[in-house]
Formats: sequence, C-alpha cells, structure tokens
Amino acid sequence: MLPEHIKSIKGLLEYFPTEQSCIEYLELVRWKNIPVSPFDENAKVYKCKNGKYICKNTRKYFTVRNGSVFEKTKIPLRDWFLAIWLMNSTKKGVSSLQLMEHIGVTKSTAWFLGQKIRHLLGMAPEYEDLGIFQLDEAVFGGLNHNRRQDKKIQNSQGGHTPDKTWVLGMVQYNGEFRALAMPARSPEFAQLMVRKYIKPGSAIVTDPWRGYHGLDEYWHFVVKDGQRSHRNNSEIHTNIIEGAWGILKRGYMGIYNWWSKKYLQHYLNEYVFRYNTRKKKICQRFSLFLEKVFRRIAYKDIQECKVWN
Repeated sequence: MLPEHIKSIKGLLEYFPTEQSCIEYLELVRWKNIPVSPFDENAKVYKCKNGKYICKNTRKYFTVRNGSVFEKTKIPLRDWFLAIWLMNSTKKGVSSLQLMEHIGVTKSTAWFLGQKIRHLLGMAPEYEDLGIFQLDEAVFGGLNHNRRQDKKIQNSQGGHTPDKTWVLGMVQYNGEFRALAMPARSPEFAQLMVRKYIKPGSAIVTDPWRGYHGLDEYWHFVVKDGQRSHRNNSEIHTNIIEGAWGILKRGYMGIYNWWSKKYLQHYLNEYVFRYNTRKKKICQRFSLFLEKVFRRIAYKDIQECKVWN
C-alpha cells in the first residue's frame, strides 16, 4: 500500500520519480516481487533485459503491463498514476480537458484514458445485509429553454423528454451508495433494480412516486415532498440520498456540463466509488484502485457499460 505520508500530487511524483519505480511498485502489488507468467501460471520465469521476463514453457516475453489496463498503451505508467490520483482525489471529478493539460496528451487520448479508469471501477455489487435504505430518482440532461432554437425539443416538459436520462439512487443508512441509469422512468425497471440490490425484509424510504408501489416484501415508508421526515418517525428521512445527489450533480454541472446517455453509467460508477470510499485517505483509495487494474479493457468493453440489456 502507498505510504500514508503521501497526500498530494507533489508527494506522488516524488515517490515515483521514474518509470522504473512505477514498474517495481506494480510488480510488488501484482506479484509480491515473484513474477508469474500470464501465459502459464505454473511455468518458470526468467528475467531478461529492459524489464522484460520470459515464460519458459511458452517462450513468450512479458512485462507487468501484460494482462492489465496498461497493456498496449504508449502512455507512461507515471502519467497513468497521475491520472488515477487526480480522478480519485477530486470530489467533483476531472474532465478530459483537465487530464489533457495535466498529462500532456491529446484530448481523445485523455478521454479514452479516463473512460478506462471509470470502467475499472465497475458496477457496485448488491447489498449483502438487511438494513434501512433511502431511494430516489434524479434526471440528467440539458434544460430545454437553454438550447438554441434549432436544438429545442417540441412539446417537452420537465424530465419527460427523449434526451434526458433517469437514474435510480439507493443508499443505506451509514452505508454505501448505488446509482443506476434507467432506460426510462419505469416502475417495472425501478422495482427490478430494488429487488436485485436490496434484500427482502429491509426497510425502504422513498418519495410518493408510484414506481415504488407494490414492493410488498419490504417495509416501505413514504416521505412526502416538502416534509423533512416521515410524520411518525423523525429518523425516517431522505436526507442522505439527497446529499449524495447534491455531490453528484455539482460535479455534473460544474465540471462536465453534459454526460452522454451511452457513457452515463461510467460517470455514475466513478462518483459512487468516491462516495463509498470518502472516509479513506487518498493514498488508501489510490492503492485500492490499483488492485483493480490487472485486466485488459478493450474499446468494445467501454461501449457495453449498461445496467440493462
């Protein structure tokens, strides 16, 4: 794990002054300094020049980059580490333009690098235990009255327009956050996701939206609009999920301004990861993320990030 005294970009770059220092750190994280062939795990491995290794059984060369997100990329590991640090340390996220300026790559390279990092975070898993959960929906997409005349959508109102995307959020009391992009504000999809992620017998706290009606296997409490808590219990409220939406939406409006429907779930995964690790130090979050990098990600994998089929 990265030493706890590293708290800034300056400290990170001092700890990894060269490309070789990054390679040695990855070898420690991945192999505990005992190289394993990605082609044959039981084969004997010999060290060669230029940081390469050779698998005795297959006679193939490899490095610590093989079988990782870094494979077949020309971006130095030091720049990768900087990008990972930036995306895990900023509360509101980092745009492609900011990555481009910090790392010194093209905008398209910065975008692809950022999407790879977001994809590594993956979908948050189902909740394992019973508990009390707050549920709410949020809508993402530009306001119709802010568009140019030729871009306006006729007969659109509120969030019910084809270019807007609804997101279902759920958060456990003193626990973790989940955010799932929905194909539409559909009761069927919302209930499917609730049953998938939350165990029956748990308590759920929601607004009066009809999409939550019929979840009879849960203890269901409704907090009406304008009320701070449930009329029979001041501890039953939706303040936590509203706070999570606040962090996410400030990043959306302040950094990105717009998210494509196609890649929305990637950005949601990024914010969910940061929210769920908010009590960890940045060096701990960085080390936790590096444990996820040892798998290849192709362009088609990024295209397939969806909650639904």
